[in-house]
Amino acid sequence: MELTYIDGQNLKRFMINGANRLWANRDKVDAMNVFPVPDGDTGTNMSATMTAVANAVADMEETDISKVAKVVSNSALRGARGNSGVILSQILRGFYKCLDGRKKVTASELARCFAAAADTAYKAVMKPKEGTMLTVIRAMGEKAVEAAYTTEDIAVLLKEIMDCGKEVLEKTPDMLPQLKNAGVVDSGGQGLVYIIEGGYEYIGSIADIRIDRSPDTVKSITAAQPVEADIKYGYCTEFFVNTADNDTDFEEEFRSYLDSMGDSIVMVCDEDIVKVHIHTNHPGEVLEKALSIGPLENMKIENMRIQHSSIIKEAETKAPVKKRFAVTAVSNGEGFENMLLQMGVDTVLANENGSMRCGTDHFISTIENSTGDTVIVFPNDKDNIMAAKQAAEICSEKNVVVIDTKSVPECLEAMVMYNEDSDIDSLKAEMQEAVGAVDVAKVTKAAKDTVVDNMEIKTGDYIGILNDKIILKTDDCLKASNMLVDKMLENNEDAGMLSLYLGSDGDEKEAAAVEDHALSLNKELEVCVEHGGQATYNYIITVS
Repeated sequence: MELTYIDGQNLKRFMINGANRLWANRDKVDAMNVFPVPDGDTGTNMSATMTAVANAVADMEETDISKVAKVVSNSALRGARGNSGVILSQILRGFYKCLDGRKKVTASELARCFAAAADTAYKAVMKPKEGTMLTVIRAMGEKAVEAAYTTEDIAVLLKEIMDCGKEVLEKTPDMLPQLKNAGVVDSGGQGLVYIIEGGYEYIGSIADIRIDRSPDTVKSITAAQPVEADIKYGYCTEFFVNTADNDTDFEEEFRSYLDSMGDSIVMVCDEDIVKVHIHTNHPGEVLEKALSIGPLENMKIENMRIQHSSIIKEAETKAPVKKRFAVTAVSNGEGFENMLLQMGVDTVLANENGSMRCGTDHFISTIENSTGDTVIVFPNDKDNIMAAKQAAEICSEKNVVVIDTKSVPECLEAMVMYNEDSDIDSLKAEMQEAVGAVDVAKVTKAAKDTVVDNMEIKTGDYIGILNDKIILKTDDCLKASNMLVDKMLENNEDAGMLSLYLGSDGDEKEAAAVEDHALSLNKELEVCVEHGGQATYNYIITVS
């Protein structure tokens, strides 16, 4: 039976079954990621995005296709996960823009929607790369317009679009050497084909299709809720020490002094400046000691006993505290979460499945609930950046600044520059500069066999990643860590600080061996070992 038009219910069934087909094959799509770090999650991210769409339209009885398409677009925008999910949301947004105001559409009108979807997706990506899902959706759009001249049957049209997508997908390894080396097609393109396949099978069906899956749970971690407490150290003391004219080796002695004066200590050294945070009963003595090192800047002392009483009263009246800046950061690991809160981050987003991935909806929720005049967001993972920026666009009534951080240590470096008295433009520039000044390396196990830059990597190999590029592989974790340290110090002969963050699979004895190795290369180097608690990476190493 010829299908000459589709309405809102047809679109609903298309989206739900497309989501079901992708969900059933998400692990296959994940396994196609050519990057051998075990964060292969294109299928998971696209599936989470489509699950948000399916859940949003599942109970809709609307037959007006433009109204269903609007819900599809909005739920995809808010539910997008990772780069692939954000690009998928732009594809669906392009569909909606073309469907706006229509009750139903014919084959030729639907063809224009595919073309509009490709156009919108390409415009959303700053540097489109061929051989990806963008190539696949563009080919589908071109085929749709061509096929609409020869058929008015939407089922026939979709079959031609689907077959074209599969054909182009098979050619993606010829467009991207990474795909050819790994022996896979593009994972995002494959996910898109699964969606079209599932939708095609049921678009003309009259049966309702349900989807029960829930999106990832991301918890928001903030400072502890106010409770009556006996505060041991009464003054929260923060300041910067300018060390430009100090050529002495003061750091170890000053850190030891701070340990004797209080708790909740954070001391971060960055070139010619040191940021200090301490809870103490003698702030004057601490400042006097700091003056012996260098001039002080941006001093702040707060009586926490008085402050605590005020917080209790505010909590009782449920009156939110208005701030100039509200800072949100994504994290993975209890150690990192605590460090971020101590450095001044107001809300930490942590995915309860252990990954760093947060969706657009998670950022939106945090931004909308913020009491800051300006919201500063640290995505802390390359696949969160697009989602965070998309959330900022959606929350246009708020002033939102996204700092392009790809790791938690980059965020910690940026927070050294945090100053509530700064203007936001200067603060953003200083934070972004701090992010660019730190080298970040990671050690992890390869999740699959692959070839990267002519380097043959086997499952289980330890790989060293420097600034998001795989530079080495070995069969030993300690060896990989030491080789990374060698490379980082070779690249930065003036390095003064090396930080080593232990992950959930890290080993303290192994970390101590890495520290000894670093000091054997540069005895003047300050080495700081911390428990980050991150999943996936045994160690994260930074040099500045």
